[in-house]
Amino acid sequence: MIEAHDIEKSFGQLKVLKGIDFTAGQSEVVSIMGASGAGKSTLLQILGTLMRPDKGTLMIGGTNVLSLSRDRISEFRNRHIGFVFQFHHLLPEFTSVENVMIPALIGGKPEKEAKTKAEILLDDLGLSQRLNHKPAELSGGEQQRVAIARALVNNPAVLFADEPSGNLDSATKEDLHKLFFRLRDKYGQTIIIVTHDPELARMCDRTLYMKDGLFLTKDRNT
Repeated sequence: MIEAHDIEKSFGQLKVLKGIDFTAGQSEVVSIMGASGAGKSTLLQILGTLMRPDKGTLMIGGTNVLSLSRDRISEFRNRHIGFVFQFHHLLPEFTSVENVMIPALIGGKPEKEAKTKAEILLDDLGLSQRLNHKPAELSGGEQQRVAIARALVNNPAVLFADEPSGNLDSATKEDLHKLFFRLRDKYGQTIIIVTHDPELARMCDRTLYMKDGLFLTKDRNT
């Protein structure tokens, strides 16, 4: 599903990624671990097409995404990629269902279809009683589940998560971790997770460790 080779990225004189190779298969869940500053989030943003590398190649689902124009890559991202971040980035003036609908509407789906899909996802995530609540009326775990539903609304092939449980208490965190694997089993996404949480990493199919812009070891089956 994802094939990246010789990815390099610098910010000024600081070389953050130093020739990364990365692959992930269909429906595989891969975690990326490492100390702060190792380059994990930069790699995730490049793999998710939010940032362009200085060097390297990137194929997602057979598409050479680095060859696409800015407009085409935005369209590709909307249709094929979902994101979940540590901070949920929900729009405070909109309800749960409206927040989830937004990527679908951007992708050109009719409002009725987008709303139906958003309601189905929120119900599947245990939020059927929170459809019309705004973010300020939700707990941290509920807000993150709304963000996950938003990431899934366009049926992406790949879901990227950057410290998705970093702001949650231990009980809510455990529930969220289990949720990722239930979603993988139901919807079949490839999921790439940047995390500092060893419990989440142990649940993944593989764990990769980064240090100073490179993988320390090729991989570890968990």
